[in-house]
Amino acid sequence: MSPVVATAIHEGHQTREELHAIYALTEDERLREEDPFTEFMIRDVPNRIVFHRSRFEVDLNRSRGGAVYLRPEQAWGLNVWRADLDARHVETSLQVHDDYYAMLFNYLKGVEDRHGCFVVLDIHSYNHRREGPLEAPTDQARAPDINIGTSSMDRARWSYIVDPLIEHLSACEIDGRALDVRENVAFQGKGEQTRFIHEHFPVTGCAIAVEFKKIFMDEWTGKPNLDVLTKLRGMVATAVPMLERALRSGF
Repeated sequence: MSPVVATAIHEGHQTREELHAIYALTEDERLREEDPFTEFMIRDVPNRIVFHRSRFEVDLNRSRGGAVYLRPEQAWGLNVWRADLDARHVETSLQVHDDYYAMLFNYLKGVEDRHGCFVVLDIHSYNHRREGPLEAPTDQARAPDINIGTSSMDRARWSYIVDPLIEHLSACEIDGRALDVRENVAFQGKGEQTRFIHEHFPVTGCAIAVEFKKIFMDEWTGKPNLDVLTKLRGMVATAVPMLERALRSGF
C-alpha cells in the first residue's frame, strides 16, 4: 500500500433514475461541467478513489450545505432543475455526501496508521472555452495548463511535497511545449475535500488540488485527445514514486 492516494470525485456522469425527468439540463450540458477522463489520468496510481455520480446530483467538493445545486448561482448560472427540488431528493443526495466523507476518513485513517503520513492528489479539470467552441479561450495568464491549489493547507509545512510536484509537472511537455504549471491562479484549492483532509489530518495529511485545463479534450463536444491524455496519465503515474521518496525524506 502506497502513502499516495489519487481521487477523481467529479469524474461521474451517472444520476439517480428518479432525477432524470426533472433535470432542466441536457446530458451534454451536464457533461461540460463535469470532469470526464480524470479517472483515466489516475488509473496507474495504486490507491485511487473514483466517484461515478454526477456533481449535478451531489457535489462532493462542496460543503454539505451547498452540495446540491438549487440555484443558478451555485452552478455557473445554469438552471439545473425544471422546478424546485423536493426535500426528499435533496436529503437522499446529502446522505451520499455524508457516506462519502465517512468512507474517506476511515480510508485515510488506515493509510495514516500504516505509513504515518500521506499525500492525496485531488484531480480535477476545468473549462477554458466558456464563451463558445469558436470563441477565443481564456487568456493563458489566467488559465495555466495545470493549476495547483494549496490554500487550505499549511503551505510551509508541506513545501517539501508541493514544490517537487510542481517541478515534476513543469518538466513535462505536450506537443513540444513545457506545461504551464502555477499555484492558486485559476483556483485556490478551496474545495471541500482538501479542506476536510487538512482539518482531520492537520499534521499527517497533505491534500493537493490538481486542476488540469481541458487541453486533453474538446469541452464542447466531449471528444478526448487520447495522445494528450496518455501523456498526462504518465505524468501522474511517475509523480507517485517521487512523492513517496519526498514523504520518506521529510516526515
